[in-house]
Amino acid sequence: MKMPRNAFKQQLLAGHPQTGIWLGLTSAYTAEIAATAGFDWLLIDVEHSPNDLASLLAQLQALAPYQSHPVVRPPTGDAVLIKRYLDIGVQNLLIPMVETAEQAAELVAATRYPPHGIRGVGHVLARASRWGQAEDYLSRADDEICLMLQVESPQALANLEAIAAVDGVDGVFIGPADLSASMGHLGNANHPEVTDAINDAINKIRAAGKAAGIVTVDEQAARGYLAAGCTFVGVGIDTLLYANALRGLAERFRQE
Repeated sequence: MKMPRNAFKQQLLAGHPQTGIWLGLTSAYTAEIAATAGFDWLLIDVEHSPNDLASLLAQLQALAPYQSHPVVRPPTGDAVLIKRYLDIGVQNLLIPMVETAEQAAELVAATRYPPHGIRGVGHVLARASRWGQAEDYLSRADDEICLMLQVESPQALANLEAIAAVDGVDGVFIGPADLSASMGHLGNANHPEVTDAINDAINKIRAAGKAAGIVTVDEQAARGYLAAGCTFVGVGIDTLLYANALRGLAERFRQE
């Protein structure tokens, strides 16, 4: 058995725009429903949802037969946690709260086997290698990892060009909610200072030759980010879509 190529990474590096949604319901069943919708990718969020390793694995298994590619955001850029994610088959990572180029280099190392990194070797125990059946896993695993880093503070923006220049970083993602909060505009990602900072960051990421990413629940804004050159754009959040659909239905019947 040969290890398959990471089609999501290939599309991202080729500059093809890809849209998707956040999954925060922590359910393999709802994740599979989302996989039938036809998004390019689905991000399983562990930073702001009650996911654990078992629920993450169940969602990866549920998404496996479908064309939507799973991306995972861990709660933090911890090397041990990243190792465990990679072993259960995660290939596409979005790491939050990256502030410096040094931190970026450490995260790259966490996703690579020695001598290029510090990832522990336990592939015969791992779903990622199909428990040792993927005969080329050790020689190709590093190349198939897609690593995106999330910048969401003024310090991160000040170091943005250095972060984007780190070899092994495939993309840089702008976190509008935390960025606006750290700039003194909590809950107002549309403040002119924030939007100016976002537009400047997009230009710098693209100039560095890396994929630029962002998330918004405003469809017009999402199209604007795509037009600006972002190639990894989140256009919705499952919890919000579900809640709004329920609230809307209930409200329509209350009005009657």
